[in-house]
Amino acid sequence: MAPQRFHEQFDQIQRSMPDVPLAMGPDDSAEFMYEKGVVLVRDGEEARIVEDTVRAHFTAAPDLDQEQIRRAGPQTNRSGITRIRVGDPGEGGRGTDRAVAHALRSVREHESRAGHRMVARNHVVHIAVNACPGDEPVPAPLSEPPNPAAAGTPHDPDTAVGVLVVDTGLMHDYRSCGLLAHTGGDAQLQECDDRGVLQQYVGHGTFIAGLVAAVAPNTDITVRGSLNDAGAVLESEFGEKLFEAVDASGWPDVLSLSAGTSNGRTDGLLGVENFMRELRGQRTLLVAAAGNNASAAPFWPAAYADLPGWEDSVLSVGALRSDGESGACFTNHGPWVKVYAPGERLTSALTGFETPVPYVYQHSTYDACRYGFSYGCTCQHPRHSGVLSDEGDAAKPDQVMFEGYAQWSGTSFATPVTAGLVAAHMTAHKETDPRAARRQLLAADAEFAEVRGAQVPALRPPTWRPVPVVRLGPGL
Repeated sequence: MAPQRFHEQFDQIQRSMPDVPLAMGPDDSAEFMYEKGVVLVRDGEEARIVEDTVRAHFTAAPDLDQEQIRRAGPQTNRSGITRIRVGDPGEGGRGTDRAVAHALRSVREHESRAGHRMVARNHVVHIAVNACPGDEPVPAPLSEPPNPAAAGTPHDPDTAVGVLVVDTGLMHDYRSCGLLAHTGGDAQLQECDDRGVLQQYVGHGTFIAGLVAAVAPNTDITVRGSLNDAGAVLESEFGEKLFEAVDASGWPDVLSLSAGTSNGRTDGLLGVENFMRELRGQRTLLVAAAGNNASAAPFWPAAYADLPGWEDSVLSVGALRSDGESGACFTNHGPWVKVYAPGERLTSALTGFETPVPYVYQHSTYDACRYGFSYGCTCQHPRHSGVLSDEGDAAKPDQVMFEGYAQWSGTSFATPVTAGLVAAHMTAHKETDPRAARRQLLAADAEFAEVRGAQVPALRPPTWRPVPVVRLGPGL
């Protein structure tokens, strides 16, 4: 991905988490973001071993400060992890974190003997991660129906499929959208700034609920605002947020999650280990986004779909471009992505219909697809600035008004489309087991698309309308 784009995204997330100094890694590679000066470990005996080992390593190195080493979080919690501070978070730039690098190296021998990882960075889990799609939502005409359009299945409270969306919360007037009549949950925090401008990623959870409801009207949808902090949360808090979400209303039939992170590894995230183990013992199907980094590296927790023991409980979803024929330029890919669904230029409810709200755009756009694709993809759309320019600024951004529906792109949205298809299959076939429905759906209804030269399974809702791809001229 373009380094400039990553630095913009880094700055946006750092502003949303001002009290948590962040770094990019590994070694300024822009693969992920994480909390500076802190490592994650399993609580209990492993935490003691890691803390003692890191302290001994730092004591033996004259240029490292062992006085910084101490617990930086609860000793125990339901997620089974704790934070250990190993360095000054204010030391060095965004691509420099010597303390964490040394801490990770110091434990390698213990990890080799134990046969498993004992320490990790505290990654930032985000709905856009380090490369959000090149566009932001644009208003859709009120006369334009959702895409996918609402299916004709009636809602039956006795058979409705329970869908939990872990995302940003719901807009205050979402119920004025008839499509969301059977949706509830957490309110979006601080929809607009003090000038009335819609803040970044606000409406994301509402948009996703609208997609689920359109594909599968016979659903009871609950949206939790677990990612209300501009779509970001630290890995150390992520597992707790997931447990809180299922504790609030019970384990659902389907859990739709459009967030995650890479971590440079193939064995998952320490912060969600306990949640994922508990998920495996439930009947819930986790439908998780494969990420927007245009990368083949595993993206968690979606990539659990490729780990032994989680094949039935996790479905990882990539995004198709607007014509549904191949992978969208931004989507992650690889054998760990188990299915693809439309994720580019979808139309759904962003806000309610009572109070129009403004969104602000910069004038600048990308001249070409940053991933090298030769079609008019989302990279040509304007970038969201999040702030209004002062009067007199020559580069004063555009302002647009949202009133109800919007058009948006991202692997974030292929995920609820797929979750909706699983729920719709359950209703159509009177199937009460969501994991069985997943298997049946992929076996009976999956078609094919081409992603980076590979033929992959693809699901396309019956009410989804393909949008023609605009091809660019030679050299663009």
